[in-house]
Amino acid sequence: MSLKYLLDTNVLSEPIRPEPNQKILTKIKQHQDEIATATLVWHELLFGCKRLQVSRKRQMLEQYLYQTVGKMPILPYTEEAAEWHAQERARLSLIGKTPPFVDGQIAAIAKAYELIIVTVNVSDYEFFEEVIIENWQSL
Repeated sequence: MSLKYLLDTNVLSEPIRPEPNQKILTKIKQHQDEIATATLVWHELLFGCKRLQVSRKRQMLEQYLYQTVGKMPILPYTEEAAEWHAQERARLSLIGKTPPFVDGQIAAIAKAYELIIVTVNVSDYEFFEEVIIENWQSL
């Protein structure tokens, strides 16, 4: 199978929530051979974990990150992604929109690899052109 979906931080955090959304868990399992994430998402997940005090919770999070998330493809922000991102930032700035830089980078990675962004926060990506977004929580 080939890659189809780029998972955002909030989707990859779902399996470790006290009461995870079953729709998201089902979709992750259903598409496990078609999912990837971005280096920026990997950073966000690790940063959140490393800020925690050494504890059982942190140990559990590290185990999940390295044994589950770290095993999936983690795609880089490439030159092609940077070009598309610069073009989109310029276009959006002309219409008064300034989405967070990291969200633009994630969208650019999705565009460069022709993947669908999977996120719960659809509004983070709604202004970017030429990217497809899915919210597995509401499917």
